[in-house]
Amino acid sequence: MAQPSFLALRQPVFRAYFFGAASAMMADSIEHVISYWIMFQKFQSPALAGFAVISHWVPFILFSLWSGALADRYDPRRIIQIGMAVFMAVSVGWGVLFLTDALEMWHAVVLLVLHGLAGVLWNPAAQLFIHDIVEDKELHSAIRLTATARWLGLLMGPAVGGVILLALGPAWGILFNAAIYLPFIFWLWKAPYKRKGIPAERKVRAVADVVATWRAVAGNPVIASMTILVGGASLLVGNAYQAQMPEFAHDLGHPDGGITYSALLAADAAGALVAGFALESRGLLPPNPRTAFLLAILWCIAIGAFAMVTSYPLALALLFVAGFLELSFFAMAQTLVQVNAPAEVRGRVIGLFAMAALGARAFSGVTVGLGGSAIGIHLSLALSCALLLILATAYFFRTRT
Repeated sequence: MAQPSFLALRQPVFRAYFFGAASAMMADSIEHVISYWIMFQKFQSPALAGFAVISHWVPFILFSLWSGALADRYDPRRIIQIGMAVFMAVSVGWGVLFLTDALEMWHAVVLLVLHGLAGVLWNPAAQLFIHDIVEDKELHSAIRLTATARWLGLLMGPAVGGVILLALGPAWGILFNAAIYLPFIFWLWKAPYKRKGIPAERKVRAVADVVATWRAVAGNPVIASMTILVGGASLLVGNAYQAQMPEFAHDLGHPDGGITYSALLAADAAGALVAGFALESRGLLPPNPRTAFLLAILWCIAIGAFAMVTSYPLALALLFVAGFLELSFFAMAQTLVQVNAPAEVRGRVIGLFAMAALGARAFSGVTVGLGGSAIGIHLSLALSCALLLILATAYFFRTRT
């Protein structure tokens, strides 16, 4: 029987969270649109763009399990608020440096690292918070809609960011962007919340947490296979091509920073947004490991084709398809992991999943970004997709329905 459409959105608390998370993701995306463009204009450095990816995701490798353990033991609303506050501080930092024309490469490095630390505070706590504000029957809908909110923010980010960049300029635009986080921070202060599952100890034990989490994952083939899937996708491809989008736009014949550049970023997000709403409205694609691998295979093909095309309209179409497929397989994998995670270590399992799904993206900054410095970003992205295609195909044929 098909799941009712938009099941989680029927809950008022989740509905408020959905729009708050989308606004925060939009602000995150606007910062990227403005800061990446200024860095490209000032430094002309593919290596720095690669570092932007590495610094954004390395904190997920180092601190995801720790962050998930904190969310197991403390109120995840407060952890999310701290992450939002750090995001705001980074936007203000960019704005001050732009206003004073004092930006140097080391400034950019520091701000990019702080931005990554904010993200690792936000993500595991947000996923655990979702589990605590919806019923189990609504969890798949809530996870897919949360992923949709993320992509809604990513879609609105380039559009709104492009307008802000043109209307206010980079300095005042990114300062204005810092204020976008405030409504979500205030809502979280008193948001309804009830902890589910087994209460955890207050002490965060790094080694013991890692051991307990690995045992939980190793003993469950569904969690293990989905973690490998998202980890492989992040390791080899991730979202590194987005940091290189100014160069892709240039090579596609659109070197200006206007709507044509923003449209490339928005196409990926638009595809994901359409996927989220289309699949939710029909209750389609129930969670299944083989389906997740098949969707990932198709995603590899779409991104690999984008890397090699020279037609701007075709590039937009391929990015749209890639966004549709990425949300579909990522949300499915996350649902399977979260549903199968033992209650007593759920936050830590979510942290491990975040480490694989997001932290491993740091290495895509090497394969696509730094590799692009040596052989060109088109070839480096295509080769990364080819390697992932081989991995996903192998697991598709060895995974049972």
